[in-house]
Amino acid sequence: MKTLAQNIQDKLKASGLTQKELADRANISQVMVHKLISGKAKESSKLVAIAGVLGCTAEELMYGLEKHVPTSNAEWAGPMETWDGNTPLNDDEVEIPFYMEVELAAGHGIAEASEYHGPKLRFAKSTLRKSSVDPTNAACVRVSGNSMEPVLPNGSTVGVDTSQTNVIDGKMYAINHDGMLRIKTLYKLPGGGLRLRSFNTAEWPDERYEGDDLKQIKIIGKVFWYSVLL
Repeated sequence: MKTLAQNIQDKLKASGLTQKELADRANISQVMVHKLISGKAKESSKLVAIAGVLGCTAEELMYGLEKHVPTSNAEWAGPMETWDGNTPLNDDEVEIPFYMEVELAAGHGIAEASEYHGPKLRFAKSTLRKSSVDPTNAACVRVSGNSMEPVLPNGSTVGVDTSQTNVIDGKMYAINHDGMLRIKTLYKLPGGGLRLRSFNTAEWPDERYEGDDLKQIKIIGKVFWYSVLL
């Protein structure tokens, strides 16, 4: 298995970025980038930021798990801009409803952004197009608990495409599990069953649901985006 240093080197080379460009975009010092690439530093609290710039996940950099974890959909989009509810939308922006857990799990569908009076998040239309997401089918929700750590820490926000309810093995989905909203990686089982997998497998082992137990589970949609605050 390759080391963290080797994985960062490979991703950096593939990205075409220099060490300085990586440092600037990840908001870390070039010295830290050099230490990670040279192997002098074995870990960093900025791995998620580095992975976002390099178009992968922190798990890929640490363990090289490209075939077993969702690939990052993050890309460098420029400096962060502040806004509030009174800030006009740009031509390339759209607002997505930001639901509370009980609202999205309630099974009543999602409201048009223009008809929804709760919190909203802004997305670039180009970002949604890249993920083939129709804004009218998109919703955001906050993740609770530690079952999806380290990829989705408690308090993370995910974007869900409610038109995508067919299971693709290994992808993350929002599900209504007997009235409770859960974000899990799903796998199909022979005979129509489902396996629910958490990233934190040490505390949350795989769950299998077949037969009548499946009636408790409704797939709300596929996760197409997530945001993490450290």
